[in-house]
Amino acid sequence: MAKAKRVHFCTACGYESAKWLGKCPSCEAWNTFEEHVVAAKGEDHKAKTGSAESKRPVRLSDVAPDEARRWSTGSAELDRVLGGGLVRGSFVLLGGDPGIGKSTLALQVASHLAELSVWYISGEESGAQLRQRADRLGMSANRILLSHETDMLQLAETVKTDPPEVLIVDSIQTVYRSDLDPLPGSVTQIRESAAVLQRIAKQQGITVIIIGHVTKDGDLAGPRVLEHMVDAVIQFEGDGHAMYRLLRTSKNRFGPSGEIGVFRMVEAGLEDVDQPSDIFLADYNPDTSGTALSVVLEGTRPLVIEVQALVTASTYATPQRTATGIDQRRVQMLLAVLEQRVKIAFGQKDVFVNVVGGLKISDPSLDLAICMALVSAWMDQPLKKGSVYIGEVGLGGEVRAVPMLERRVNEAKRAGFGHVVVPGKNLKDIVKAI
Repeated sequence: MAKAKRVHFCTACGYESAKWLGKCPSCEAWNTFEEHVVAAKGEDHKAKTGSAESKRPVRLSDVAPDEARRWSTGSAELDRVLGGGLVRGSFVLLGGDPGIGKSTLALQVASHLAELSVWYISGEESGAQLRQRADRLGMSANRILLSHETDMLQLAETVKTDPPEVLIVDSIQTVYRSDLDPLPGSVTQIRESAAVLQRIAKQQGITVIIIGHVTKDGDLAGPRVLEHMVDAVIQFEGDGHAMYRLLRTSKNRFGPSGEIGVFRMVEAGLEDVDQPSDIFLADYNPDTSGTALSVVLEGTRPLVIEVQALVTASTYATPQRTATGIDQRRVQMLLAVLEQRVKIAFGQKDVFVNVVGGLKISDPSLDLAICMALVSAWMDQPLKKGSVYIGEVGLGGEVRAVPMLERRVNEAKRAGFGHVVVPGKNLKDIVKAI
């Protein structure tokens, strides 16, 4: 019988090495390798590998197309993020900061899908705690089957004999394989436990939802390979102490990625927000300098958002450049364009840029609004009321065309703004939107 072996894993990305390395060759992180003892694969593993017949490749044209069966989660916002609902046999990872609502959302989904066979595996909370939460949120807990089995090998055997239709694991950091030495939450245990859950989802057609923690930097904890194994990665963004929560999909094999859902945390749990643009503009004051509006696309959803800028005299040798909700390097580039092309001097000024509402925007169509907000703050004069600015700014100072302008303009009109500044090359799209 083969003996267990010692290997080293990168705690940042899960890269495996036979020896300790100072720098990970995969993610280039320093001092992230940890030693783990991995059990050897025995005869049981060989039996699971299947026959040679089952491993023969087949023509793609011979594969029967299978329309993915979807179940509504009971939340229109969550269904949008997932691409239309939960897909049978899919493997979904739900992440977010502690206390932001991951378990609440999972329990709400389990309650709505109670007509199906739903198993809730709780490795963090007791049954009494979950029952109290369900009662507080007014959820029906009659059909939800609760288990505290965190040994993946035992769970896999139980699922074989009595398979559920939906399996929720809260959380992936608490489950483990009893044949491996590392403690639950280690790179090895997370990776191997996720592999067991992946087989359960794909081989038995069970929809699996796993909850994952995040690091202090906001990234999902555990090896990076975890995100590659799942079909969809959805993650809460924003402040867990705020009323509104943003749920974004960064990966989705069954729908578009980049979609966001907006929720309001109320006494009865997480509630859908139908018109998030109205929420982001709730405190908008057009008479304040350094404020500009734009319409960005998050997935397929257009959102009217507010950008704020503040420009003040610097008291430090090196002026400050701070950006919230947008890449700081992008802001520095736009400052350089304004200085070089428009001759506005920001060299001895502290500059602060903020996207209101807790959103993190990567859409370059926000460039023009940022520039207008910076100029308004520098001159200390408010912009024209009711104006929306859409456009990408190039290094030459030109305003470049943006995609799907018609949808953006329609959203600006719906929000009550009639004056939209757009790139010249997009004028033909404006005619369609009017």
